[in-house]
Amino acid sequence: MLIGLIRHGVTDWNIQGKIQGQTDIPLNEEGRRQAALLAERLIKEPYTWHYVITSKLSRAHETGAIIAERLGIPLLEPDLRLNERNFGQAEGLTVSEREAKWGKEWNKFELGQEQEAEVQKRALEFMEDMWNRYPDRNLLVVSHGGFLSQLYSAVYKDQHTERIGNLSLSIVEKKDLDWVPLLYNCTQHLLETDK
Repeated sequence: MLIGLIRHGVTDWNIQGKIQGQTDIPLNEEGRRQAALLAERLIKEPYTWHYVITSKLSRAHETGAIIAERLGIPLLEPDLRLNERNFGQAEGLTVSEREAKWGKEWNKFELGQEQEAEVQKRALEFMEDMWNRYPDRNLLVVSHGGFLSQLYSAVYKDQHTERIGNLSLSIVEKKDLDWVPLLYNCTQHLLETDK
């Protein structure tokens, strides 16, 4: 089984540097263009994908819908476990706004955010559930930067710590009991067409 892990396309809040969390911010036109570019890449690559599944948040769901339509594969019902981490009071704020309110270590304060361990738990439950449901299928999973970072931390114990790019693609393969990384945080499909 292969799982392609994708961060949604760019939104206006991404460009403004605001934390989105579970605030439902839609893709912008650039985000839609990015999703189409990734779909074109996926068509050309040797992997066969059977399903797309996304978080319930519109930026991930629309990204997944664009990819599923272009690949001609089913878009499954959204899975709440793929939703972005809830960042509580920090949602909607830029780095400078967060630091002005709570200082440079704002993320160490209790601001109503979902704890990392909780995100990791639901991420691992999702991966195990997909393995049990679709062991002989390959899935594209469209989620969020914070969620994917916690998934990688849980599976790979902080071996992969770079920021997850918008519309990046990572591919993992289930081998025995482990998820083996084949590709990590790749945005080559975006770089080739940027001017």
